[in-house]
Amino acid sequence: MKVLMMHSPASLVVRGGLHVQVQKTTEAVRALGIEVVSASSLGEQPLRGFDLCHILGANMATYHVGRELHRKGVPLVVSPVFFSLHSPGYLRRALRLQSMVGLLWRGVWTEYGFVAELCRWARAVLPNTRAEAKLLCDGFGISANNVSVVPNGVDERFCAAKPDAFRDRYDIDKFILYVGQLDEGRKNTLTLIRILNSMDVPAVIIGQSEDTAFADRCGVEAARNPRLVLIDALPNDSGLLASAYAACDVFVLPSLFETPGLAALEAALAGAKIVITKYGGTEEYFASWAEFVDPRSERSIRRGIQTALSKPRGSELREHVRKNFLWSEVGKKTLEGYQMALHRI
Repeated sequence: MKVLMMHSPASLVVRGGLHVQVQKTTEAVRALGIEVVSASSLGEQPLRGFDLCHILGANMATYHVGRELHRKGVPLVVSPVFFSLHSPGYLRRALRLQSMVGLLWRGVWTEYGFVAELCRWARAVLPNTRAEAKLLCDGFGISANNVSVVPNGVDERFCAAKPDAFRDRYDIDKFILYVGQLDEGRKNTLTLIRILNSMDVPAVIIGQSEDTAFADRCGVEAARNPRLVLIDALPNDSGLLASAYAACDVFVLPSLFETPGLAALEAALAGAKIVITKYGGTEEYFASWAEFVDPRSERSIRRGIQTALSKPRGSELREHVRKNFLWSEVGKKTLEGYQMALHRI
């Protein structure tokens, strides 16, 4: 089998969770003997010889690629990486409104339209969670027969991470950790910094912002807290990042939603206690071993952190993640999705 793995060029710039998902999914599928060509645009890439195309991330950029591949008859598999806090009913109404407006003004599209159309063209749709699958089926009308949940994954190397390197470098121990983009919107980081400023606990934030003005705001707010260390983003394969996960006491990800948050999976595998948003299907990954918080409530986030701090570390979550969410397992489930798509030809 030969697979063309397509993704948005933006993932190469941001290098966040989607970039890791593309890279690690590619490696996991290749390990199973599948030939994979990864690309962010068609360019001069010849389409002959590919059995299917796997699109990771349904958005405007991948929509246009998917449309051309669909027109050429290339079988599509789509991992939408989509979530919304809106109800399925709201999504249905939004698509109907887009359709009606489109009758008057051609070319009017929304994010929902791009996701829905790509998933309708696909012979297999691979959401990361059951919550995402429900939105796709009930909100966009995607047939459940075409949907198979393939979870996000984590690299087993985080299980062997040691705290010494990070402790020695920054002279900090038993701290609260956040890793990810500094984002005023979905990631909710400025709210987190303000909460940390009100707590008498050492904390570390590792990440950068694409918005310089917002990064400056975070820097000003963080400077008010002598117990808070702000560190530029570290690459996913950094040994110092793995050491930070192992050295922290509690990892917190108070985003508006996550699907499910690769950094939280990495931290859990390194042994950290987890505080995470309750939206996006996170409970499907962390079960009863995390503190789930309402990201719109500072009180809920603070209470979740305090509860986690008061609990001893345990091995249950670490073993649960190791058993169910390593990239090797993701590769197997992804291959099952490919086979499902090809059987529908």
